[in-house]
Amino acid sequence: MNRQILNLAGVVAAAFLVSACAGMQRAISMPGVSLRNVEVAHVGFSEQTFVLSFDITNPNPFPLPVNHVSYGVTLDNKRFASGQTAASFTVAAQGDAMFAISVELDLFRTAPQLLLIVRDGTMRDLPYELSGKLGIDIPFVEPVSFKSSGEIRLLAREFHGRNRNP
Repeated sequence: MNRQILNLAGVVAAAFLVSACAGMQRAISMPGVSLRNVEVAHVGFSEQTFVLSFDITNPNPFPLPVNHVSYGVTLDNKRFASGQTAASFTVAAQGDAMFAISVELDLFRTAPQLLLIVRDGTMRDLPYELSGKLGIDIPFVEPVSFKSSGEIRLLAREFHGRNRNP
């Protein structure tokens, strides 16, 4: 008899835990993430370095501790960069934050048409699409998806070996 009661209590506790986890996932409103800047930090023959800056808006009444970010960026309808990076920042409750990542690409090998986009992007606004997930450091909470689009002009710190101020 006691064993049946313990088994029943275990099943009830497991059901409660599963529903609480699902409720917590639904309780998190999707944060807004947008591309703030794409900065051309360095362009060389064998490698190009870009700094991607993102703005995050947290609509939730509690802070969001972020522990990793996965992302995909297209510029002018061409895949530009994607990946995952470890992160360690918190977006305040109903607040905003910014984070940046450095990306190294070999545009000559991977996508020669992107080299033209990078060159043109310093002179005109380019359409972009951004998607990904924020890893939230809250127990039982799965990564939160984001998606946005807009237009952006690339900033050039160094281009063709000459220093330029944005």
